[in-house]
Amino acid sequence: MLPTRLMKPESSIKINKEVLPMNEYQLKYGCNPNQKPSRVFMKDGSDLPIEILNGRAGYINLLDAFNGWQLARELKKATGLPAATSFKHVSPAGAAVGLPLTDVEKKIYWVDDMGDLSPLASAYARARGADRMSSFGDFISLSDVCDADTAKLIKREVSDGIIAPGYEPEALEILSAKKKGNYCVIKIDENYVPAPIEQKDVFGVTFEQGRNELVINDELFANVVTDNKEIPEQARIDLAIAMITLKYTQSNSVCYTKNGQAIGIGAGQQSRIHCTRLAGQKADNWFLRQSPQVLSLPFKEGIGRADRDNTIDVYMGDEYMDVLADGTWEKFFTEKPPVFTREEKRAWLDQMQDVCLGSDAFFPFGDNIERAHKSGVKYIAQPGGSVRDDNVIETCNKYGMAMCFTGIRLFHH
Repeated sequence: MLPTRLMKPESSIKINKEVLPMNEYQLKYGCNPNQKPSRVFMKDGSDLPIEILNGRAGYINLLDAFNGWQLARELKKATGLPAATSFKHVSPAGAAVGLPLTDVEKKIYWVDDMGDLSPLASAYARARGADRMSSFGDFISLSDVCDADTAKLIKREVSDGIIAPGYEPEALEILSAKKKGNYCVIKIDENYVPAPIEQKDVFGVTFEQGRNELVINDELFANVVTDNKEIPEQARIDLAIAMITLKYTQSNSVCYTKNGQAIGIGAGQQSRIHCTRLAGQKADNWFLRQSPQVLSLPFKEGIGRADRDNTIDVYMGDEYMDVLADGTWEKFFTEKPPVFTREEKRAWLDQMQDVCLGSDAFFPFGDNIERAHKSGVKYIAQPGGSVRDDNVIETCNKYGMAMCFTGIRLFHH
């Protein structure tokens, strides 16, 4: 056991190819380069529950890693399936469990050339692929030991780092070569249990609270308050994924889910309707990417993954002429694609069904439900408790939705 002391990353990472335990880890800086000194440490003098196997971890990297790991771990516990998250700025851009991918999903997630993926790799393909714009440069969390399939997928993407309970030798070799050998690879002790009381300092004042150890399971969805009382098993799984995701998302937040993954997350908005609209637009974009108009876009050879993602995002939006104008489309396409009209997009989106929606606090008005309906929402979980609950329930009944009141708020800051 090493003595408790401040250790620089270079000296604490590898000695004779073995990772040594450490009580403190010195960071280059905090949230911003001017915030020095910076470190993470254990107040009780015990060893940190992580090992840095490759590269260096930053302040925000570790915030993403610890939040993402908790989310991935809880998703696996709730579903029994391998899980993955894609985090940016301490909120998830995506979260998913390892269900098999359809041929269309493989294509929109850019993995159609990789054959059959392992369940863990499928989980990350889903987590990364639902909102590829937001996942660019993500920090990855995996519930299981990282296998070679998952490492090969990560190798192709722009990412800051990864945390997992372990790594197969081939996977570690692949990841350690990423970013010219500087890719951050973290191993976490999957048996680590944090103290039940957590603290945070703001403006020199210490805040203290009990950890949010709420277990999200079927019991949370028992109080169905709408005329439609039927919430099938897959919908309950998707609602659980939504609520677990919200538990680690900056508030206010809402989350749309379908088939074992988040498809739209609206985080950190002061107004709940803005969360619902933001997440709904992300969910719409996820489904629009599956349309024939987008799948058949004639991209030129050599266009990078990020450039394809950006181009598709603009093409599906209101500013489509930014990529279709003469003199511009030639940079991306072999021939000029037709405009994806508002009417065509609406007709395609009208086919999206059985989407689930979770909210970290009550919906104050029925306008949230109206917006959710446009993205195919059929099942909703929210705490309830608004003075206008009757209006929200009435709006759900108008569209035949099933909504349950969980009675539990999930604010996260």
